Amino acid sequence: MEQTIHCKTATSEVEARIKDQLKIIRKGALEIIQEDELAAKLRHSLTTSQPLTIKLWLDPSAPDIHLGHTVVLRKVRQMQDFGHRAVIIIGDFTGKIGDPTGRSKTRKQLSKEQVQENAATYMEQIFKVLDREKTQVLFNSEWLEKLDFEMVIRLAAKTTVARLLEREDFSNRYRRQEPIGLHEFFYPLMQAYDSVQIKADIELGGTDQTFNILMGRTLQKSMGQEAQIAIFMPLLEGLDGVEKMSKSLGNYIGVDEAPEVMFKKAMEVPDNLILRYFELVTDLHPDEINTLSARLSNGENPRNIKLLLAENITTLYHGAEQAAKAKEYFLSVFSAGNLPENMPHITCTNGERTLLELVPYLISNRLIPSGSEFRRLVKQGGVAMNGERTTDIDTPLTAPETVLKIGKKNFICFEVSEKE
Repeated sequence: MEQTIHCKTATSEVEARIKDQLKIIRKGALEIIQEDELAAKLRHSLTTSQPLTIKLWLDPSAPDIHLGHTVVLRKVRQMQDFGHRAVIIIGDFTGKIGDPTGRSKTRKQLSKEQVQENAATYMEQIFKVLDREKTQVLFNSEWLEKLDFEMVIRLAAKTTVARLLEREDFSNRYRRQEPIGLHEFFYPLMQAYDSVQIKADIELGGTDQTFNILMGRTLQKSMGQEAQIAIFMPLLEGLDGVEKMSKSLGNYIGVDEAPEVMFKKAMEVPDNLILRYFELVTDLHPDEINTLSARLSNGENPRNIKLLLAENITTLYHGAEQAAKAKEYFLSVFSAGNLPENMPHITCTNGERTLLELVPYLISNRLIPSGSEFRRLVKQGGVAMNGERTTDIDTPLTAPETVLKIGKKNFICFEVSEKE
């Protein structure tokens, strides 16, 4: 009798853990294929103490990471915290082909040196999110270079041209009679073979990887393996609230940015995206996010919730102490002065460190008519830096962000770039 009760209790505990893990995995996800299979994999993992293999495939062509890229990385980390292991596949061999995803033309092929350089940059940044001890990094050239032509033909026989033309970018180019290289058809097949090679249990990716990830499920089944679960994460809107986060559009929060800059940028997230950012770029539990949602629904000022978001994001990349300092800086400089939300934001270089060197920016933004007029204003105490008046035209910029108040109504924010 005691043994029966013990078994029931153990089973109940396992089911409770599966339920909580599924709740966290679902957080922010667009689609999970198939959730019942995922539950079965989690159950087997918990009862056998065998971690699942989580696959994340990285394109080596664009190594710079911002919060938009961390949406998928953050989900991998959440599963690592459950005890599972991540396998990062660097597509160095497939990078020689160039994935045409979302492109109207064949992407330029990368050299081995370019791929290795980009991969090194990736590794430096992704471990700001992932648990290094539970992460294995592999290059798919390790197995793809070893395939002989017979094996390539056998792999090609697992799919059809009609199936490959279902991929949107291929079908669009075919319809417009634009060239499609025969080698490009091998790209999704090779990415799928990566899943076979590592026996992936779960593969994550953005919606732009839907075809390739589902191809992995198909190929695993045809080669006698259990099919991987596909988890698709959405693209993150940038600070403009419209376009996806992008460095080229300037609507991003970089993972390497100074804590003061990161905190202030997080405070610029549109009110209607506060909860979405909590879901996609933080590790806050879904139950806590529901509590925040209720607070907003009950009429609480969104700014209060946004302060929590900014502090949460900054803590993830700089630690609690630096996040607290960034919050204090923000409240003292930006909030106490009641600064306008729509003031111009300008990025200047490391070399431009004094008020005098900022004159060209001020003129181009029509905040001053001339350098001589600006000198006069400074001498008369008509210019303030981060809330403090200055009368010295050679006053240096010492903070990552400096807000100038010129006269009574004109404001401009300068962000100092680390690159010349």
